[in-house]
Amino acid sequence: MAGYIFRRILQAIPVLLGTTFLIYFMVFAMPGDPLLALFGDKTPNPALLERLRQEYHLDQPFIVQYFLYLGGILRGDFGTSFSGEPVSEILARTFPVTIRLAIMALFIEFVGGVLIGLVSGLRKGKLFDASALVISLIFISLPIFVIAFVGQFIFGIQLGWARTTVSSGAPIQDLILPAFVLASITFAQIVRLTRASVIETQTLDFVRTAYGKGLTRRRIIPVHILRNSLIPVVTYAATDFGVLLVGATVTEGIFNVPGVGRTLYQAIIRGEGPTVVSFVTVMVLIYLVVNLVVDLLYGLLDPRIRYVK
Repeated sequence: MAGYIFRRILQAIPVLLGTTFLIYFMVFAMPGDPLLALFGDKTPNPALLERLRQEYHLDQPFIVQYFLYLGGILRGDFGTSFSGEPVSEILARTFPVTIRLAIMALFIEFVGGVLIGLVSGLRKGKLFDASALVISLIFISLPIFVIAFVGQFIFGIQLGWARTTVSSGAPIQDLILPAFVLASITFAQIVRLTRASVIETQTLDFVRTAYGKGLTRRRIIPVHILRNSLIPVVTYAATDFGVLLVGATVTEGIFNVPGVGRTLYQAIIRGEGPTVVSFVTVMVLIYLVVNLVVDLLYGLLDPRIRYVK
C-alpha cells in the first residue's frame, strides 16, 4: 500500500508541472498589457509602469517568469496580485468558501442520487423509476444559470426559505441553496449511473447465489448490490469534485459567493498570471489527492482489488 501511494505521488509531479506550465503559457499569451489595464483610460507614469514590470517580472521572458514562479511555490510564496495583496491571503480567504460549497453539493448529489438511483434500479419499469428518469432528464437539459435563477425566485423570493445572495463570511445556511443548484445537474447523472449499475449488478451470479442461499433482501441489497454498484459512482463523484471546484463560477456569480470561481474569473480578466496559476495549482493538488483517496477506497468496496507491486 505504501509503495502504491508513493508511486501515485511520483506520477502526480509531472501532471502538476505540465498543468502549471500550460496555464502559465496561456495567461502569458493573452493579448494586451495587464498593467495598462489597471489604469483604465488614464496614462500611467512610464517610471511607475517600468517599476511595476520589474516587480512582477513582466520584463522577463516567459520561461524566466515561469521558473521564478516555480521557485516561489517551492518556498511557499504564491506571489502577489496586481492589487498588492499576497495571493496566499486570497487563497486562504476564498478556497475554504468554495470547498465548503463543493463538499455540500457533493454530499447532496451523492447521497440523494445514490438513494434515488438505488430505489429506481430495484423498481425498474415502475412509476418511481419512470418519474426519476424524467426528472433527471429535465435537470440534465437545463443550463445551470436557469436552475439558479428559478431557485432564487421560488425558494428565495416566493417562499422565503433561503437567501437569494450569500452574506459576508458565507455561513453554511446561506450556502444551502447554491449547493443544491450546483449539485442539480451532476445529481441527475448520479441517479442514472446508480440505476444502471444496480440493474446490472442484480443480474450477476453472486447476487443470484445470495438469493439461492436464502439471504434476505435487507442483507443482499446493501452488502451485495449497493456495495458493488458504488464503484462507478464513486469514480464519477471523485471526478466531479474537481469539476465542482472549477465549475462553481456561474453559481458563485449568481449568488454572490465570495469563493474561488468568482475570484479566478476576475483574475483571468485582469491577466494576473501568478494569481491564476496559483489557484489552478491548488485545484490540481486537491484533485490529485481526492483521486488517490478514491483509488484506495476501491479496495474497501471491492475486496478483489489489491494494490500489489
